[in-house]
Amino acid sequence: RLTRLGRLLRASSLDELPELWNVIRGEMSLVGPRPLLMAYLPYYTERERRRHDVRPGITGWAQVSGRNTLPWDERLELDVRYVSAVSFLLDLQLLVATLARVVTQRGVLVVPGIQMLPLSAYRRAREEVGK
Repeated sequence: RLTRLGRLLRASSLDELPELWNVIRGEMSLVGPRPLLMAYLPYYTERERRRHDVRPGITGWAQVSGRNTLPWDERLELDVRYVSAVSFLLDLQLLVATLARVVTQRGVLVVPGIQMLPLSAYRRAREEVGK
């Protein structure tokens, strides 16, 4: 259950601030694919596994393109595209775009009781539809 304060922190992305400690320790980068649950590994395609070729980041292409409003396939494709195109200039562009998203609070879904479907459930549902 998300409190009013929790919704505000999530909408403003302030709930991500503790991850700066992971950046300082060298475990994460400012820009890169968002870390996901280890339980999702079996659900990645071979191509999607490339997202692990770089350090995970606090922000990335998927975050500036819609955050948790994007379907899983699109989010993971954006992660792979980032890995293929990684550069200082791209990181700088994504950081600027992230700041704009945080200020405007665009692209985040904060509806009480509604969460993004886990990748495992999303992929199983797609398999069922494909049968």
